[in-house]
Amino acid sequence: MLDFGLATADEICSELGSRLRAVRLSLNLQQADVAAKAGVSRGTVSTLENKGQSTLASFIRIVYALGLEDQLQELFILKAHSIAEMEHNERAKRKRAPRHPKQSSV
Repeated sequence: MLDFGLATADEICSELGSRLRAVRLSLNLQQADVAAKAGVSRGTVSTLENKGQSTLASFIRIVYALGLEDQLQELFILKAHSIAEMEHNERAKRKRAPRHPKQSSV
């Protein structure tokens, strides 16, 4: 299995496409079946599976068509390591990052 921490963006995209293909095949579905359910073309499914290329919206539609939407829930969750950190994160929720990082004066 590909270690995403050591992989390039292209390698991760390719791996995700391959994983979706494996799920589709395990469900005994044709690309056309998934495409129809997802509301995308068969070529979109093929390109995602073979090259790892897709729009984010098409990727998510295909994920839903394969019944994998519950696996999206865990993506990009801010993980706290302590109760104090959880409380701090809740109080400090920001909508934007600062424009310029603070620079220390010497």
